[in-house]
Amino acid sequence: MPPRPASTGPSLRRTGARGSVQLRLRIGLVLIAMVVSLFAARLVQLQGIDPGQYAAMAAERGTRTVTLPAARGDIVDRDGDPIAVSVTGLMVIADPSLTSDEAPQIARILADGLGVDYFSTLDRLRTDGSRYEYIARRVPATTALDAVAAVKEAGLGGVYTEQDPVRDYPAGEVAANLVGFMGTDEALYGLERTFDPLLAGEDGSATYQVSGGNRLPRGESSTVEPTDGSDLRLTIDRDVQWYVQQVLRETVDGSGGESGVAIVQDTRTGEILALADYPTYDAREPLEADESDLGSRALSDVYEPGSVEKALTMAALIDAGKVTPETRITVPSHLERQGRRIGDYWEHDTLRLTLAGVLAKSSNIGTVLANDAFSSDELHDYLTAFGLGQPTNVGVRGEASGILPPAADWTQMEHDRIAFGQSLSVNALQMISAVNAIANGGVYVSPSLVEGEATTADGLEVGTDTTTTRRVVSEEAAAETAEMMERVVDPDAGVAPGAQVEGYRVAGKTGTAQRAVDGGYDGTSVSFAGFAPADDPRFTVYVVVHDPASGGGGSVAGPAFSQIMSHVLRTYAVAPTGTPPSDLPVEW
Repeated sequence: MPPRPASTGPSLRRTGARGSVQLRLRIGLVLIAMVVSLFAARLVQLQGIDPGQYAAMAAERGTRTVTLPAARGDIVDRDGDPIAVSVTGLMVIADPSLTSDEAPQIARILADGLGVDYFSTLDRLRTDGSRYEYIARRVPATTALDAVAAVKEAGLGGVYTEQDPVRDYPAGEVAANLVGFMGTDEALYGLERTFDPLLAGEDGSATYQVSGGNRLPRGESSTVEPTDGSDLRLTIDRDVQWYVQQVLRETVDGSGGESGVAIVQDTRTGEILALADYPTYDAREPLEADESDLGSRALSDVYEPGSVEKALTMAALIDAGKVTPETRITVPSHLERQGRRIGDYWEHDTLRLTLAGVLAKSSNIGTVLANDAFSSDELHDYLTAFGLGQPTNVGVRGEASGILPPAADWTQMEHDRIAFGQSLSVNALQMISAVNAIANGGVYVSPSLVEGEATTADGLEVGTDTTTTRRVVSEEAAAETAEMMERVVDPDAGVAPGAQVEGYRVAGKTGTAQRAVDGGYDGTSVSFAGFAPADDPRFTVYVVVHDPASGGGGSVAGPAFSQIMSHVLRTYAVAPTGTPPSDLPVEW
């Protein structure tokens, strides 16, 4: 049998398979090379062509920075009782990358729930390239959570909350005109604004990586911790402040007045225990008040002090050795000066009054005749030493300095009128501090509203640690003036028996003056300033009512003074001295 020819089938198949594998390998290598080329080109683009732009894009899309709010310092009274505090609150945040498509519906829910403007909210919800937009700041926690829940209930997302303390005023109207209030992002009025750098502290921040709008648990992060604000302790006694405000409200409303001020000062230290304005407002609802009622009239409004000024004039004359409490003065029915007539508030024939009687009966004519012993320069120097014509710098924004014209500019008429409280202007804190100098043995002590020391936004250092004093009149002159002022409240000698405080010796002075308005006069300002116990003063109180329907300082402000002084003396357990009141003669 002839031999079978050799078969080549398997060998050929192996050769074909090997070629196919090699072809696939070549194709794979080509594809890998193409991909690597693409990555290399991208890398060149990122690192070589425009690295800054792409790094910024990466950072924007890959990180988020949020504010860590500082806790604002509290404002408390002298005993640490809260007047303005920070409580738990929330900020409402939106991620526009998640809210843009449904922005109109979300904006409506948030506008209804938070009271924010619909259109500005709509714009924020659609902000291009942003992942973090404030919708509302310092929202009460319940309100913020309810609004976010409403968004989720509507099947929407991209809205959430973060911590953001809310300012609260637990005392409501108490000291509102003085303390002021916060806006959404800034302090707007009062001590909140004056001491904002001290109270505000400094916000911190947190930066972390995100992906798809969520924080990466293991991503890089950095935190700058917030620095909380410092507390501000006032000299105000919150309970006394509340009581004084109630008395002032009743006095102004009861007299048909336009507005009023009442202040309580510690005679020895100058500390202000109460500084009340009326009308006032609730610091929790400032938008419901008239703008004219938001500040403190006690510091910003100026007026002619009227006859309270006579106490300063008398003290100065006695200190200068020009008169004594028993100096005899013949008081005619009227006095002609530079073609103008000076009269008293009541009709009378010629009177024979002592200097004490002139003060007790508040005679303009008698004061002018006594003041003839002074030159304009002499009276001006004393009034300046009493603090008139210059701000107290107690630390309240917008404090008026009042007007005490230069002595060189005084006419004879101004010389006369200034002696009894006209042709000059004061603010209420200036005036009580001037009267307090008489109560304090002739030593002026600068008023304080802040315990310790604090620096205002304007760089002014204020507080009890910065108190200054200066002697204005001698101790003897102050004591003799105080004895004359006691006769003002004597029912048999003076014009203000309603200012008496049962069981205590009281020294005081009434004031009634026309109100200067637009270059003329319209209405009156009536007042009473005094201190007690008269022979060992502990507190000085000043009450002013602007434009009452009727009545003067003795009948309108005097009884309010009595109520306030009685309350303060008993609150601080000041015992009566038990000594007899002044019996200086008022006539000769």
